[in-house]
Amino acid sequence: MNLTLKIWRQKGPQEKGQMVEYKVTDISEHMSFLEMMDILNEGLVAKGEVPIAFDHDCREGICGMCSLHINGEPHGPDRGITTCQLHMRTFKDGDTIYIEPWRAKAFPVIKDLIVDRMAFERIQQAGGYISVNTSGNTQDANAIPIPKLDADLSMDAAACIGCGACVASCKNSSAMLFVSAKVSQFALLPQGKVEAADRVRNMVKQMDDEGFGNCTNTGACEVECPKGISLENIARMNREYLKASII
Repeated sequence: MNLTLKIWRQKGPQEKGQMVEYKVTDISEHMSFLEMMDILNEGLVAKGEVPIAFDHDCREGICGMCSLHINGEPHGPDRGITTCQLHMRTFKDGDTIYIEPWRAKAFPVIKDLIVDRMAFERIQQAGGYISVNTSGNTQDANAIPIPKLDADLSMDAAACIGCGACVASCKNSSAMLFVSAKVSQFALLPQGKVEAADRVRNMVKQMDDEGFGNCTNTGACEVECPKGISLENIARMNREYLKASII
């Protein structure tokens, strides 16, 4: 298929960016979206032009690195997948595809389609962990009975890959789905309850300090999340935060 691509180009964080038009031809419907981007970049390099910078790593929907806003939707028009899992059969011959980076104050553009998502890392560092004595006196994990429902819900929350699609889809650029997933995966387990109050207070404070917006229950984050993280996690985080505030 032959396609027109309109892609955001920006030389650096302090530079002004703009949409630039490119043409690609003979694209197979069996290619992934990132393979199509590779073809485009090979052509640009062959002509002595600067290739388009975009994030990618595992290309298996696991790492959360790929982060393209495609035709106005994070990760593109399909559901339950990351950009690297999107295939060109989703599009039609002659289509015009708009490709942009995540848009959020807390995710500044580094170059072209790459944004700085270190804000998520700082939120994790604020409390997204448990403190464990590893001096040789640790308990076997199976020694602590955990209700299956709690274990399942914790695993569902832990499926978050931190890609940032929730932020990119939210009209407020809220990170509450991401933060609530990280809070929930520990809050539901006995190992996480010891530091639960400090964790939720510190992570929410860091989220606010990073400049993310608040949640107004639009629900776009859950729809666009490639791992289907539920809004129920936000409700759980709000309950955890309320409990921590009155302790």
